[in-house]
Amino acid sequence: MSTVMVVDDEERIRTLLSRSLGSQGHTVVTAANGSSALTMLDQVRVDLLLLDLVMPGINGLQLLTTLAERSIDTPVIVISGVTDVGARVQALERGAVDVVSKPFTLVELLARVRRNLVSHAPDSEDRWLTVGLLRLDLDRRRATIDGEAVGLTEREAALLAHLMRRQGQVCHREELLHDVWGLQFDPGSNVVEVCVRRLRSKLGPSAPIETVRGVGYCLDEE
Repeated sequence: MSTVMVVDDEERIRTLLSRSLGSQGHTVVTAANGSSALTMLDQVRVDLLLLDLVMPGINGLQLLTTLAERSIDTPVIVISGVTDVGARVQALERGAVDVVSKPFTLVELLARVRRNLVSHAPDSEDRWLTVGLLRLDLDRRRATIDGEAVGLTEREAALLAHLMRRQGQVCHREELLHDVWGLQFDPGSNVVEVCVRRLRSKLGPSAPIETVRGVGYCLDEE
């Protein structure tokens, strides 16, 4: 999978994104400021950079300028609570491929990360996940099983991808709520169960999604 760098002076944001991106199969490196990010970029090949704008020392806009001056073409998604349109426009003009506002919805951010990784990836095979007879196209959100292709919603595709990456392991309901829905708490609803039910309906009787009663779900190769 890909290596994603998170550059943000908020430890809470770095921890959240590290866990969420890691659960998607990515390698994650973090930096608390622009200076540390530049040092790390000299040592590690990074496929995508998630960048805050407001940081001590070298801020996000300055880092974008430096990346351009050094001809570093790593795609950058800016994540910022800055509401000034001018700053956001500057970020795009200095090379950012996307801008996401804080507070962000985790599932949307992960979708933007996936889209930009696919569009900038030299090897488009990164868009595919395969477990047994089940194959998932992450770019088109299309699953194929027993030779039949079905379209999935963004959330259905994210849930299926999570289960496929954790093949053979039990995924707890709380884990799915956090990593797929971006929820830090149990809302007391059955959103996970409903989404699993829709997936099973679309994939048909061959869908290898097993319910672990009282715990969560597991995807096993058949």
